[in-house]
Amino acid sequence: MKNKRYIAESVTYLHPDKICDQISDSILDEYLKQDPYSKVAVETVGGHGLITLIGEVTSKANIDISKVAKNYYKKITGKQIVVKSNVSKQSPEIAKGVKIGGAGDQGIMIGYACSENDAFIPNELYLARKLLEGVNTDGKSQVVIKDNKVMSVVLSVQGKTKLQLRKYVTNLNLFNGSAKYYLNNTGSFNIGGFDADSGCTGRKIVVDAYGPRVPVGGGAFSGKDATKVDRSAAYMARWIALKLQKKYGAKEVLTKIGYVIGGIQPVLKVAYVDGKETTFNFDCRPEAIIERFDLRKPIYTQTARRGHFGFINDYLWERLP
Repeated sequence: MKNKRYIAESVTYLHPDKICDQISDSILDEYLKQDPYSKVAVETVGGHGLITLIGEVTSKANIDISKVAKNYYKKITGKQIVVKSNVSKQSPEIAKGVKIGGAGDQGIMIGYACSENDAFIPNELYLARKLLEGVNTDGKSQVVIKDNKVMSVVLSVQGKTKLQLRKYVTNLNLFNGSAKYYLNNTGSFNIGGFDADSGCTGRKIVVDAYGPRVPVGGGAFSGKDATKVDRSAAYMARWIALKLQKKYGAKEVLTKIGYVIGGIQPVLKVAYVDGKETTFNFDCRPEAIIERFDLRKPIYTQTARRGHFGFINDYLWERLP
């Protein structure tokens, strides 16, 4: 990390994009409660009094997804909203590959673990998240570090004045005195959420992963059942990275797993331990990953709300060796 600068951001659960992630995952969870073998890929677009749901679902469950979306939105915002949906069944050509235990899509999944903090994630992301802990309005943060020293802090929180934010940041006691602060930088932030901006499922994939220091495979997580390796294999890649980091006492581990649609075995499994390429023999078949982490359970809304990685021992893929 010497002489290198890194940047990462985080957002609250009431940011428009994260609202959409949560709605998509709340729909997924409702299907899994009734039918653990549901095949779900639902995306949400929302803003300015309207939510639109689109995607594919094949399930034995009987779910009114518009009602689920309305109820979840009201639960977290206290507001009513209009919901439109256009959801069809999963393509039979995709289903053919999934039925034999293959991947529900092609994809490249990235895992990462480092020794910089107790969450085993990059420090800049760790600090950006810490800034927003306990914030229950729309909000965003951003942290720049160099040589592990904080250079600048950006914090925007709905309903707070600059003075209130300065006091809040000071009380957190996370940053050195030389850091430059940008607090509600336009002067005010009173209109937030869907009243201010639109959101879309999967638009915060870098926030959901490890920040821009670490490569991103490209696939979003939310709204997808575990046959979609975008989600399940990303969890596996993180778990492998944690195991290898502990095994070798490494500063950082990067893992990559690649699949072809319908493929049972990955086309690539590789890890980089402190930059040195190595292989691993963990079972990365989609069905094996689903069984290992019990991914047919309705556990996903909390991941969309809190985050997927860096919550040690809270999820099965976050359990330390």
